[in-house]
Amino acid sequence: MTQLPGSYESYWMESVAGADHRALAAGLEVDVAVVGGGIAGICTAWELTRAGHSVAVLEADRIAAGVTGYTTAKLSSQHGLIYAQLLKSLGAEGARLYARSQQQAVEYVAEVSVQLGIDCELERVPAYAYAESSDQVEQIQAEAEAAREAGLPASFVTETGLPYPIAGAVRIEDQAQFHPRKYLLALASDMVGRGGHIYERTRVVSLDEGKPCRLTTEGGATVTARDVVVATHYPVFDRAMLFSRLEPSRELVIAASIPGEHDPQGMYITQEQNTRSVRTAPYGTGQRLLIVTGEKFKPGIGDVSRRYEELAAWTRDRFPGASITHRWAAQDNTTTDRLPYVGRFHPGAKHVYVATGFGAWGMSNGVMSGRLITAHITGQELPWSKLYDPTRLHPLREAPSLLKLQASVAKHFVGDRLPASHADSIEDIAPGTGAVVRVEGRRCAVYRDEDGDVQAVSARCTHLGCIVHFNDAERAWECPCHGSRFATDGTVVQGPANRPLEPRRLPTGTEDSDR
Repeated sequence: MTQLPGSYESYWMESVAGADHRALAAGLEVDVAVVGGGIAGICTAWELTRAGHSVAVLEADRIAAGVTGYTTAKLSSQHGLIYAQLLKSLGAEGARLYARSQQQAVEYVAEVSVQLGIDCELERVPAYAYAESSDQVEQIQAEAEAAREAGLPASFVTETGLPYPIAGAVRIEDQAQFHPRKYLLALASDMVGRGGHIYERTRVVSLDEGKPCRLTTEGGATVTARDVVVATHYPVFDRAMLFSRLEPSRELVIAASIPGEHDPQGMYITQEQNTRSVRTAPYGTGQRLLIVTGEKFKPGIGDVSRRYEELAAWTRDRFPGASITHRWAAQDNTTTDRLPYVGRFHPGAKHVYVATGFGAWGMSNGVMSGRLITAHITGQELPWSKLYDPTRLHPLREAPSLLKLQASVAKHFVGDRLPASHADSIEDIAPGTGAVVRVEGRRCAVYRDEDGDVQAVSARCTHLGCIVHFNDAERAWECPCHGSRFATDGTVVQGPANRPLEPRRLPTGTEDSDR
């Protein structure tokens, strides 16, 4: 791979440092325990604290630093080409409820930012879903009509602020873009000021749904709570079997500085060319930060470096003079009917709630989830509660997506165990790369660093046992079945796995085999 310029870090993470919160070291009792400190978890905890509940956020790493710290941060009710599909699958009322719940989330962030005096760089701009090919115009026109019928200020247009021609686009007014960490860290600070608790480096590994509920952390501390909210992006507990209805995917992000006068004045997305999403953010005097997302792929699918190169080439081609400053990757999960799961964790759950399956639209869905779960816990009813109910199942509508997802999982679960290894021997692994190798009859995930030192861990994901694959660009082990990610030393980077890959001892002399 040609080395791309700029920082290999999210602009949101690099530009704002968060306050440190200590790890939980002893037992704790609260009204509500929120597992996960991303946008859904922080928004839920803030709402509940404001409603007078004692709340603790338990975050495995740092708050607003996981998926939320690596988002594109579009705050919008325009979620690609979704309203025509919703109109067909749910009817006019279902599409209207979805649009209303999402647009209310956009307006709510704007209102809260003013109320708390949060300078989160919030800008009101239109959102576009566009196509360059004339073959897609009819689909775009149908989407514009469906979005209008759903109650959104939508129109079909053929002109945009993009520096290249399009065949047509759905334009939706009154959307927003913002700095997600500035917003969420301010909410977290306000929450703590109201008596709430935040614990970082506190990974939850077990849940007992008793009365009260009990959570156990990796460090052995116990948290007792009347209610529990699982907001870990991909649920870390399997009892609801949601993993069979969630498909993980990753997208790459390229950020580049451009002159302010070249700002396309909006947020854009197309499904063409394996997805291309464009927006900008403030970036110094007279400049804007162009943020381009795309190259969607499943975790564990290799050649990520090539995908970065293709996205960078597209950015330079479409925005001549753009100077790359950052690059990072985002991950999300999509449900089999494209609607998030927000509500009671499973049919028998009385005090455990979940928020997941945002389908790459986590900003509005995270805010919506915080308000919806708070309504559940405080005994209120929102009009869209049933729309997002995790216990719903629409066999006819979901069957094709469900079968396709399970076939993909089965392919990896069985196929990755066939005799052929990902590499023939440890000697074949070049510095700075990794591969799965059979060592003394067992599959090992082996990484060789730039100095030639070798590190080996079990190749079996600790979630359900699929074989991990190496991501060459991010230097991480990824599970192609459900999206768990691990550092080269086996530590968990992203769930649903909550236990590290076990270390493996290599035969004597292997570590120095190429020296």
